[in-house]
Order: sequence, then C-alpha cells, then structure tokens
Amino acid sequence: MSFCHGSSGFDDWTLAQSRVFQRVSPYGSRPTDLADQAQMTKQSAGVLVDQLERLGYVRRVPDPTDGRARLIVIEQRSRRAVEVATATLDEIYAEWKAYLGTRNFTLLHQILDQLREITDPYAR
Repeated sequence: MSFCHGSSGFDDWTLAQSRVFQRVSPYGSRPTDLADQAQMTKQSAGVLVDQLERLGYVRRVPDPTDGRARLIVIEQRSRRAVEVATATLDEIYAEWKAYLGTRNFTLLHQILDQLREITDPYAR
C-alpha cells in the first residue's frame, strides 16, 4: 500500500515506511526513538530508514548534541510528499463530511482518534 496514490509521483513507499517516516521530528530524530515510537525493533526501523534514504525522503546526519549518534532528517522531497498527502486527506475528509453530515463526521473523527490511542499510542 502506498502513502500517496495516483499521479502525485510519491507512490514509491509503503505503509511500513510511512509508519517510521511520520515520526521523524522536523528537527531530526534518533533511529532508536523512531523504532520505539513505531513499536518495532531497531533493526526493522533501520531497514525502513535505509529504504527511505535510498528513495531520497530522509538522510542521516551527525547529531550535534552527541558526536557518536546520528539523526534522521527529512529531505525536501518529503516535504512535498507531505503536502500532497495532506491535500489528499483534506479531500477525503471533505467527501466524508459531505456524505455523513457535520455531526456524524465529527463523531466518526472522535471515534477514530479514540481507537488510535490503542492502535498507535505514539502517533502525533
């Protein structure tokens, strides 16, 4: 499953990769933190970061607070992908809201947020 669909040009990454990517801080994140937040092993997260780096979405840089550590930072290509994903999500929400009505859409959104607490407790 791709993060962004259609002719957006960002259909080359997987849901697993996006689970790691969505946790990268705008200021950079340590790989161990990404693994913890994505609820996966450091090795699995590392493989996904490797893949995202090869695709040009992230890169590893030295951590300015610890010379031995590395940070994962977002590349410009990712910023555009996030814009496309956000616009797509806005379109989907508008369609759902038009179909369900404001009250039911708000209720659905609250329920989905509540379920995310147990399915993805580290989600932003």
